[in-house]
Amino acid sequence: MNQSPDTQGNASAASFVALLPLFLFLALFIGAGVYFTSQGVDFAFYQLPSVVAILPAIVLALLLSKQKLNQAIDTFIGGIGHSNIIAMCLIYLLAGAFASVAKATGGVDATVALGLSLIPSDLLLPGFFVIAAFIATAMGTSMGTIAAVAPIALGVSQEADISLPLMAGAIISGALFGDNLSIISDTTIAATRTQGCNMKDKFRENLIFALPASLITLLAFTLAGQGEANVAPQSVDIVKVLPYLCILFLAVAGLNVFVVLGIGILLAGLVGMFTTDYNWVSFSKDIYAGFGNMQEIFILSMLVGGLAALMQQQGGLAFVSRFIEGLIARFSKAKGEASCRAAELGMAGIVSLTNACVANNTVSIVISGDIARDLAQKHGVSAKRSASVLDIFSCIVQGLIPYGAQALLIGATFAITPLEAVSYAWYCMILALVAVLIVTFRKRH
Repeated sequence: MNQSPDTQGNASAASFVALLPLFLFLALFIGAGVYFTSQGVDFAFYQLPSVVAILPAIVLALLLSKQKLNQAIDTFIGGIGHSNIIAMCLIYLLAGAFASVAKATGGVDATVALGLSLIPSDLLLPGFFVIAAFIATAMGTSMGTIAAVAPIALGVSQEADISLPLMAGAIISGALFGDNLSIISDTTIAATRTQGCNMKDKFRENLIFALPASLITLLAFTLAGQGEANVAPQSVDIVKVLPYLCILFLAVAGLNVFVVLGIGILLAGLVGMFTTDYNWVSFSKDIYAGFGNMQEIFILSMLVGGLAALMQQQGGLAFVSRFIEGLIARFSKAKGEASCRAAELGMAGIVSLTNACVANNTVSIVISGDIARDLAQKHGVSAKRSASVLDIFSCIVQGLIPYGAQALLIGATFAITPLEAVSYAWYCMILALVAVLIVTFRKRH
C-alpha cells in the first residue's frame, strides 16, 4: 500500500527523531572536548569517558521508544547480546591479553631493537616509518606503537637534527598503517564483525589500498630525509619476536581468530618463561591486565550495540540508509559498478564524518557498521570490501585530526603541537587519495 505524502512525511520525521540519541552522544562527547580544549587541558577529548557520554543517549532512546518500557529495555539488551557484538568483545579481550603478555615478556622491546638494527643511518625517516608500521601490524594498536617507538625516535631525531614534526608524522603514518592492516586491531575486529567477513579476506582486500599508499609514503619520507645518526648497536632477541610473527602468519593463513590469539597468548607466555624469570602467576596477572586495558572499548561496544538496536527498532538507521540511498540515486543513475562505487563512497563518507565527531576510529566503525552493511547488501558490495572501506577511511581521519589520541600522545612526547604532528602524517593523506582513486576506477568482479 502506498502512503500519502503526509504519512510519508510523518514517517520520515519519526525516523529522524530516532537519531536524536546519537546526536546527543556526539554533542556531549564533542562539547566536552571543545570545552576542555578551551581550558588548555591535555587530552581534552578524552576527559569525558565515552562510556559515560553515551549513557544519557541511551536514556533518551528509551524515552523516545514507542514500545513499553520493559519491551524497550529488552530491545536494548538484545542489541547488547547480538552475536556480532559478543564475538567482537571476546576478541577485544584476547587481543588485549596478547598485547599485555607480549609487552611484559619483552616482545615490544625486542621488535623495536630488531627494527633499529636494520635501519641504515641515512634512511632514518623511512626506517622509523617501517618500524612503526611493522610493530603496529604485529601489536594491533597505533597507540601502543607510538608509546613504544616515539621516545626512541625523539632521541634519534635530536641526535641527527631531524625536524621533530617530520619524524612525528613518520611515526603516526606507520602506526596508522598497522592499525588499519593488523588482523588483531580493534578496528579490524569491528569492521569484519559488523560486515560479516573473514579477517584474512579483509586483510587481502586492504593490501590493495595499503601497499601502493605505503610505497609512495616510503618514497616521500626517503626524499624528505634529513640528517644522519649512528644508532647504537641493538641486542636483538629474535625469539621474543616470534609470537608476533606467529599470529601474523596464522591469521593470514586463515586460522580462526580465537585460535590465533589463544596460541599467541600461550606462545608469548612460554617465551617469557623460557627466556626470563617470568612465571605462571605473572602470566595470569598480565592476561587479566590485558582484559582491563580493553575495558572501555568492550563496554562501549556493548552500549553502542544496544543503542543501535533501539534506533533501528524506531526507524533511525532506516532513515540514514534512505538518505544515503537518495544521494546515491542522485549522483549515480547507473546500475552495477556505478551503484557499487557510489555505495562505497557513501560508506566512506559516513564513517569519516562519524570519526571526525567521536575521535575514535573503532567507535566510528561500530556506529556506522549496520548502515554500511545494509548499503553493501543492497548495492552488491562484497563484505570484505565494505569492511575495508570502513577501516581505511576511519583510520585516515583518525590520523589527521589534531584532537585524536595519536596526535595528542606524540605531540606530548615530542613537545610539539598535535597540529604540527598531523601535518606530516603523509601516509593518511596519500591513503585517502589512493583509496578514492581505487574505489572510483577499480573494476568490480
